[in-house]
Amino acid sequence: MACGRRMPAPVCLIENDENGKLRVKKEARDILDGINEPVVVVSVVGLYRTGKSYLMNRLAGQQSGFALGNTIESKTKGIWMWCVPHPKKKGHTLVLLDTEGLGDVEKGDEKHDTWIFCLAVLLSSTLVYNSLGVIDNMALEKLHYVTELTENIRVKAEVSQDEDGSTDFMSVFPSFVWAVRDFTLQLIKEDKPITSDEYLESALELKPGYSRQIDRYNLPRRCLRNFFAVRKCFVFPRPASTQNMRRMEELTKKELDSEFLEQANTFCCYIYNNAEPKTVNGGRTITGTALGNLADVYVEAIRSGKVPCLENAVVSLAKIQNVCAVEQAMKFYMNEMLSIAQLPMHLEELSDIHKIAEKKAIEVFITTSFNDIDQIYQKELMGKILEEYQDMCQQNYQASLIQCEEVLREVFDKLEKSISDGSYLKPGGYGEYRDTLTQLTNDYREKTLSQITSKDVLSKFLKAKEEAGNLILHADQSLTTAEQEKEVQRLKSEILEQQKRSIEEQNQLQEQAFKDMQRTHDEHVNQIISQMKRDQERMRRDNDRVLEAKLKEREALLQQGFKQEAAQMQSEIDHLKSNWEKQETSQPSTTSKVLDVLGTAATLFLPGFIPKLGGFCLSLLSKRF
Repeated sequence: MACGRRMPAPVCLIENDENGKLRVKKEARDILDGINEPVVVVSVVGLYRTGKSYLMNRLAGQQSGFALGNTIESKTKGIWMWCVPHPKKKGHTLVLLDTEGLGDVEKGDEKHDTWIFCLAVLLSSTLVYNSLGVIDNMALEKLHYVTELTENIRVKAEVSQDEDGSTDFMSVFPSFVWAVRDFTLQLIKEDKPITSDEYLESALELKPGYSRQIDRYNLPRRCLRNFFAVRKCFVFPRPASTQNMRRMEELTKKELDSEFLEQANTFCCYIYNNAEPKTVNGGRTITGTALGNLADVYVEAIRSGKVPCLENAVVSLAKIQNVCAVEQAMKFYMNEMLSIAQLPMHLEELSDIHKIAEKKAIEVFITTSFNDIDQIYQKELMGKILEEYQDMCQQNYQASLIQCEEVLREVFDKLEKSISDGSYLKPGGYGEYRDTLTQLTNDYREKTLSQITSKDVLSKFLKAKEEAGNLILHADQSLTTAEQEKEVQRLKSEILEQQKRSIEEQNQLQEQAFKDMQRTHDEHVNQIISQMKRDQERMRRDNDRVLEAKLKEREALLQQGFKQEAAQMQSEIDHLKSNWEKQETSQPSTTSKVLDVLGTAATLFLPGFIPKLGGFCLSLLSKRF
């Protein structure tokens, strides 16, 4: 799905098991698990036999798919899902959820309908409510499920200080679209044309006064006004004749009412352009994998008789997602590193491969992870990547060591044989030995120029040959005592010089290792700060959306004479502004905390990293961190 693959047909996401309890279907979960990009989730709900499925098929760009049905029976059972590449938002998947028709008299399970409605609200970023006729009091009373949301959904584990909790619900609930089907009235009010949106807002106006009847009248209207910050309305004329309605899936565009087609196109364009990616508390956008996990968490809560709680769901989702994020990131990193053709290779080349693999792995983690408080899982990922890179460096070191030792044996084989058979134990033998050793040393250096252990292997070899060289030197009677002493000093100097080169070689390895560690730290910090900025921007937009809705509602209440309610709304607005200001003020300190946490993690990982590369000293550690 993330690569643009299209599901050929919808599948059932949530169904009833043999005991009548809701459950998530494995086939649908497997599909969602394969979607590692953000999802825009559009759910449609409404009474059965109101043509819900047709709109969803249109959104999928298909004539058929979700069952339409041509009888009085409700065709859709549970919640069905169709995932398609988003036609407007690149890198996003459009997830369409068609819900079981509400109010089926043969079903006779009102609580089941309530849970279906609640799940549609919880899982979607845009909720489409489909109804027939007009938006009147009867239509709003049939939407009684919205009045039960506060009883069946909790936003926070602890009861909000907000009196009615509307701000909490509005901040996490989807946008709301009312699709009125078979609409035959003219959009005119007080002899003036009005828009479909104005028609909806007019229907949601409250009645003044205090009585049980007025409270009952106002309740669904208050819920829609207080829970859904974004509200939109579309009115559709009858699509075709009664006879043709029975074969809607077969009708061509010419057989459909032109005004209906125009409205259907307008509806689809609005959804494509305005439906936002699905987010949860904190403004964090979720992927298909997270959506599947979220469905599991909510359904499990309902099955166990609990009220689904968004805050608790986020905690559960975070654990599931973050464990998965570490696994996926490490799998990606390992695949990239194991694709290396052959070891050994130059240290900088290996480092560059690690750099690219690590960057992509962190991107995988950031995309999949969720609400990683205190960067616990990111620290775990950092440690695992460093451990695997450490092992790869060790393998590279050992491979280089083996190769250098093979070259050394091959190059110095002639010298070794001559030493063994005593060829140099003669007058002038030392000069031959010295010239051969110099020539072969140069040959070895040339053949192992790119190897990271070249100097170390040569240094150990020359040190091991010091005794043999002295023996040959003292056996050469053609040299004076002074010349022999001079050669002893020269031999020691060469050995010391090679040891110095070996140390420099090891220091280069150490320097590169520290650069890699620093780069790892910086990459983790940069990625998480970028993610925090994206989340902050999303939260700001969500806050602005709620704030704008509250301000509009306050003005509407004032115009309708509800001064007390308007004052209460102003209090909510002030509270919302104050909370956001506090949140923005705390952002720099949060960033500093991230730097401290990951910086501390780096110092914990570093001491164990370098020794395995060859026993290098750790003197630079205190200078770097």
